[in-house]
Amino acid sequence: MNERLSQQLAFILELDKEKNVFRQTHLSGHGRAENDAEHAWHMAVMAYLLREYANEPIDVGRAMLLCLIHDVVEIDAGDTYAYDAEGKKTQHEREEAAKERLFGMLPPDQGRELAALFEEFERSETPEARFARAMDNLQPLLLNNSNDGSDWVEHGVTAAQVYARQRPTQAGAEQLYREVTDVILRTHVEKGHLKS
Repeated sequence: MNERLSQQLAFILELDKEKNVFRQTHLSGHGRAENDAEHAWHMAVMAYLLREYANEPIDVGRAMLLCLIHDVVEIDAGDTYAYDAEGKKTQHEREEAAKERLFGMLPPDQGRELAALFEEFERSETPEARFARAMDNLQPLLLNNSNDGSDWVEHGVTAAQVYARQRPTQAGAEQLYREVTDVILRTHVEKGHLKS
């Protein structure tokens, strides 16, 4: 087997570890904790289905790829819960080290390409990245809503925290923010699932 193919296959097998990175969000119907691979797959399908709500024209294939790549670094860095202030302090450093190791497994051209996609998502400077970020916010919101806000209640999350987390959705999909995000959040504030 040639070296390039060997590197590609090694990386593909390493990606399987993303299925073992569990998140704080639970599957719909009060299921088990969701894993990173499920989250990324769900986001990618959402990006395809909801592409008409992007604020700007997007290359939907690129947006889907951003969704699929954005959490690969958590294989090494672990999932940092959206409302974990302490974990956020070291998140960038952990993810940078993971990016170097994981994408460094690939042939250099593909390693650079995937690292650039990860950075594009993080910087949110392209229409595709802003839309992928909107999907990253919307996906757990939908699951939390389907579970009657139980993840927010369990962690004592406030309305202000969730609104701050969700605001970037507007940059990628304003209509989804207005018609879905804001409606869901107001409902859970009224029910007392999100503390004022």
